[in-house]
Amino acid sequence: MRPRVEEVRIQGLGVIDEAVLELSAGFNVVTGETGAGKTMVVTSLNLLFGGRADPQRVRPGADKATVEGRITLDPEGRAATRVEEAGGELDEGALIVSRSVSAEGRSRAHLGGRSVPVSTLLTLADDLVAVHGQSDQQRLLQPGRQRAALDRYAGEALVGPLRAYADAYHRHRKVSALLEELTTQARQRADEADRLRFGLEEIEKIAPQPGEDVELAAEDERLANADALRTASSTAHDALLGDPSRVDALADVTSLLGTARAALEAVRDHDPALGVLADRLAEAGYLVADIGGELAAYAESVEADPGRLAAVQGRRADLSMISRKYGGSVDEAIAWSGEAAARLAELEGDDERIAELEAEEAELAASLQELADAVTDVRTEAADRFGAAVTAELSALAMPHACVVAALSRAAAFAPHGQDEVELRLASHPGAPALPLNRGASGGELSRVMLAIEVVFAGSDPVPTFVFDEVDAGVGGKAAVEIGRRLAKLARTSQVIVVTHLPQVAAFADQHLLVEKSDDGTVIRSGVTALDTESRIRELSRMLAGMADSELGRAHAEELLAIAAQDKSGHA
Repeated sequence: MRPRVEEVRIQGLGVIDEAVLELSAGFNVVTGETGAGKTMVVTSLNLLFGGRADPQRVRPGADKATVEGRITLDPEGRAATRVEEAGGELDEGALIVSRSVSAEGRSRAHLGGRSVPVSTLLTLADDLVAVHGQSDQQRLLQPGRQRAALDRYAGEALVGPLRAYADAYHRHRKVSALLEELTTQARQRADEADRLRFGLEEIEKIAPQPGEDVELAAEDERLANADALRTASSTAHDALLGDPSRVDALADVTSLLGTARAALEAVRDHDPALGVLADRLAEAGYLVADIGGELAAYAESVEADPGRLAAVQGRRADLSMISRKYGGSVDEAIAWSGEAAARLAELEGDDERIAELEAEEAELAASLQELADAVTDVRTEAADRFGAAVTAELSALAMPHACVVAALSRAAAFAPHGQDEVELRLASHPGAPALPLNRGASGGELSRVMLAIEVVFAGSDPVPTFVFDEVDAGVGGKAAVEIGRRLAKLARTSQVIVVTHLPQVAAFADQHLLVEKSDDGTVIRSGVTALDTESRIRELSRMLAGMADSELGRAHAEELLAIAAQDKSGHA
């Protein structure tokens, strides 16, 4: 499905109070008397696709100017993807776009129901519309656009060479970047190697073991509190089992448990419940005896060892130092040393690596040059064909002596799309120098040059909608008919919207829109009407003779419509 602008609603823009443009998929023409607001149609489309907002265009007395468009899109196309990325949604396969400009200059944009920056509309326009107005011929005046347009015109012949070049270009860029890093940052990399080497030597000297800091911390705690630990364990032992060396010692726990058990054993035959408790007291006695034995062994094992304590604390200090410098713990410092060793090996191999990369870079550069030359050859051939085709079109557009060339020049450095810089140039007459389009043509000539270019590009240019404002400026007679014929030709593959004052051009349209103005005595209001056959004859008659009901004008208008219809049917 080919995208197209279905409908445009305009409110408060210039002399237009409120208007609705219902557009066909083919050739749409907009006519009207001078001052009726025809140019506001182009202005509205410009606003809709991110053009500059001029608060002076807001209708006097209105708070703001608003333009809303309904555009059919291919749901699988790039434009639909961009809408989705911006957070917008399609409405039954159509995109709703709106733009408002306040009298104070504030601009608002909405895309698919989502508020978006105006720049988003401008990006979307790249895929949807090309506007060619008297003062807005921006699209093909951009050097990058001219190169891309020529590449599309070159077609399949360029696809293979350009893809091969692009692959080689990215490989070359990657190798060159790595080589530059190794050579230009040699001092930094040497400093990094020194730091890594020093750190590895520190860690190797101390030779930490996994988990060693945790184990030494526990040992340090025991050694530092040996006396307290021994006293506590001995006291606990005496309380449980007694101290046989003291005759005045208080009764210990085991003695008390024995007394309690003996009392219960004496009467257990009289009540089984006391027998159960006597058994439990026996178990408690065994448990206390075991704990007492372990406490005795522990007390004997605890020794104050100042020498060992000093050694442990010294080792902990060493481990703490490398932990602070190379990680939060010994284990992290050990992990750092592994990574540092690998990085150091990489850095120490720089010299050898640089030599390898220099050889690889030279080989890739030679290959890239060959591929760039192949791309240039295809572009040069396409540029010759393109220049001849556009020049032939201009001959029929009242510019018989003009010549367009696509000039290729070689850039000093490789670029993503080759070494070629492409510039479209126009020589307005024999002997005149070929100048860039924006310097070699007047406003009216530039529109005709753009029309010729678009006709030549038709089918290869992905933009589905073209807008021309006064493309026929300064043209009349047979040349005007040829302009109409070429616009109709372009409309076979794209939607075309044209603002014109020439009936010869308007006669070729598939949809004729009339911008009418009414005067209520204080202010002019304009609206837009789609014309039927009779109304169209009247409008063409007005454009031809200045009078809508002139018999001669009507006859001429009918003749123009017949010629246009016959011409289009012959090319259907």
